[in-house]
Amino acid sequence: MQSSAFVIAVFEFVLLIFSLSVHECAHAWMASLLGDQTARLQGRVTLNPMYHVDPIGTLLFPGLMIFGPFIGFSFFGGMLVGWAKPTPVITRNFRKIVRDDMLVTLAGPASNLLIAAIALAVMVTMSLTMPDGHNLVLASFLASLTRNSEMVPHPVVLLCTLAILINLSLTFFNLLPIPPLDGSRVVRNLLPYNAVQVYDRIPIWASYIFMIFLGGAFITAMLRPALQLVYFTLIHT
Repeated sequence: MQSSAFVIAVFEFVLLIFSLSVHECAHAWMASLLGDQTARLQGRVTLNPMYHVDPIGTLLFPGLMIFGPFIGFSFFGGMLVGWAKPTPVITRNFRKIVRDDMLVTLAGPASNLLIAAIALAVMVTMSLTMPDGHNLVLASFLASLTRNSEMVPHPVVLLCTLAILINLSLTFFNLLPIPPLDGSRVVRNLLPYNAVQVYDRIPIWASYIFMIFLGGAFITAMLRPALQLVYFTLIHT
């Protein structure tokens, strides 16, 4: 049982790194599409993790969250989030700076939502095409969520469930209006000039405190209805 839990943890770690790479690649691709080639020239329009890895945010922080429980260290309640090396963007290269900056910013969370949607689509397809697929997918999805079920989930459903959990968590985490997360860029573009000056003075240590104490609670609150929607979709296919 312990060995299977470790294998699942490895899958979580790999999926998280992949999802973070997709997130940053989406930022870089959208910036390039809208006229800023800075990230493209640095090789960031790629899914290769080597171009996006941040030693702390991509490796150390997620590693403690995912593998910590195996050594008796529960880090932030098992919250599956992280961050990659920020994608460089020079907004003066855009035609419409505010609009294009918003599109580049939202491309990252949108890419994670797309991965979650693809994972859900795979499970729906399995449910509709496999013999007794509906019951198998539904039972495997619930077993993958609880982790303490005696049922061994179907491996594809397990991977899809992990992909949904990780990418929804990344989406909600990045939408927090806390610098330097994507949500802060959205808020910054909506604030008047004087408010932006105050917003930009938020110290980085304060941002990390807010992320630690608000991140887990916000993700948990948002994940619950999102997973209920996934379950509703599966139960009605």
